[in-house]
Amino acid sequence: MGLLVQKKKLKPLTGRGGGSQSGVVTTPYRPKHDPKIPPCNIGCPNHNQIRKMLTTIAHAEDLNVPYHDAYKQAFEIFAETTPFLSVCGRVCPHPCEKECNRQYKDASVAINDMERFIGDYALEHNFAVPMVSSEKKSEKVAIIGAGPAGLSCAYQLARRGYSVIVYEALPKPGGMLRYGIPDYRLPPEILDKEIKRIENLGVEIICNTRIGKDLQYDELKQKYDAVFVGIGAHKGRLLGIPNEDASNVMTGTEFLNKINSGEKVDVGSKVLVIGGGDTAIDAARVSRRLGAEVTIVYRRTRNEMPAIEEEIIGAEEEGVQFHYLAAPLEFIKDGDKISAMKCQKMQLGEPDSSGRRRPIPIEGEYFNVDCTFVVAAISQEPDFNGLEMLREGREWITVDEWFATKYDRTYSGGDNIQLGLVIHAIYHGRRAAEIMDTKFRGQDLRMPDYSNVATKDKMIFSFYEEKVRNHHKILTAEERLKSLNLEITYTFDETQAISESKRCLSCGECFDCQTCWSLCQDQVFVKPPFKTYQPYKMKLELCIGCKKCAENCPCGYIEMIDPISGQIIQIERIK
Repeated sequence: MGLLVQKKKLKPLTGRGGGSQSGVVTTPYRPKHDPKIPPCNIGCPNHNQIRKMLTTIAHAEDLNVPYHDAYKQAFEIFAETTPFLSVCGRVCPHPCEKECNRQYKDASVAINDMERFIGDYALEHNFAVPMVSSEKKSEKVAIIGAGPAGLSCAYQLARRGYSVIVYEALPKPGGMLRYGIPDYRLPPEILDKEIKRIENLGVEIICNTRIGKDLQYDELKQKYDAVFVGIGAHKGRLLGIPNEDASNVMTGTEFLNKINSGEKVDVGSKVLVIGGGDTAIDAARVSRRLGAEVTIVYRRTRNEMPAIEEEIIGAEEEGVQFHYLAAPLEFIKDGDKISAMKCQKMQLGEPDSSGRRRPIPIEGEYFNVDCTFVVAAISQEPDFNGLEMLREGREWITVDEWFATKYDRTYSGGDNIQLGLVIHAIYHGRRAAEIMDTKFRGQDLRMPDYSNVATKDKMIFSFYEEKVRNHHKILTAEERLKSLNLEITYTFDETQAISESKRCLSCGECFDCQTCWSLCQDQVFVKPPFKTYQPYKMKLELCIGCKKCAENCPCGYIEMIDPISGQIIQIERIK
């Protein structure tokens, strides 16, 4: 909204409230609708429109919208930024929930479960992806790698009318989603359905084709108007200690790849996993399903483990043993196989560059751990075979703020520029596609503005009722260990989804609470005859600047401004 109050109307007015005892208002400040970005949007690396998705469902009944239609709208809102709702609803560690303002009232909204519900409902009802443009563009784009970054890029380009071909070295598309995440967390049929939806947009995926071997990078540059590189980081790293070349030692990525490809891996009765990330936890839980006793050795404590907390808890419930503050020194061989690992006890020192406390060896303190099979899950890196020219030393592939590499018309994203979450890769692919589109159309590049956030100090939590968070159902540990493929968690039912959507506080956006209208004695706010969930119109010529509306707006949507300067005036909200 612009400056609706002209300067000639800013003289002190007489009236009720907000001034001295004589009723004279001494400030010219006026209310302004100030939409803010919800913190969940900032917490999500892909900036999914979470609030809009939740409130679309929460307000459906009041707006006489059938819930089926509300779910479809919610899907289309999320599908603007991601093709992988059902996938992320299962594997994302939901950093958005860590920023949710609801946590300061009772508990964060179960955003991850809501995304999964909408994603599964969309697959069940075959909802169509919303297109950005119906115009068929002349430019063609090649994508190297059918992982989450490459497929996200392809999806966004196809939605804008571009011709896209994806080249994948592995037998099936999906990247680490298919070959690095166990089926009990992400059923392959769910992944297949969401990839099929991308193909239905006209994206062609060619598998078993390695760029640099089966097809040269220079050929792509000549044939296509742009190239996106999303080869991921499928190459596991070993420990660099003696005897690790034994046949019963595998990296975490190799082990999970073999399992997810349907290969049989003889792990024996005692599996030793080294590492504290998600790959280590996945390898350990898979090994338990193969019938082995499992021990994870990690050089820091549980508090420093980077793995998803829910996955750590799941591993503990399933009987995985953890040996903290222990670092591998060497493998002990019995014939041509490893039978034990010598470890050194550690203690924590000062924080290192990762923010975690640095592990320091305790001199003279050693112990052995027996094993029949070892999984080294300490890290991973891209396989640059055939694409060595793209690598820039230890930095792997380097990109600028527009996801452009040092090579003309070549962009990149995903784990091959920096190890991260699936949602990071999806964001990289999306932004690269948007940037390509902008350049193809000859438009100026602009960075999005995420500065105006509805932080907790803008909220009045006492206004909202306490509401218990909904939780998804989960199989017991005994049931989980019966199968490698049995999905262990359930999707929300409709009752849970509707209930959870109504826990959203609508941070920074009007939700028709009527507070401003009910407190204003001068009838500045015009209330419609029925709920619209739209901001009320204001008759600013009636306003005396008492600030009650802004001070009591529970979601921080109303601010007071100085109409002459246009500056927002700092106020203290009623708590």
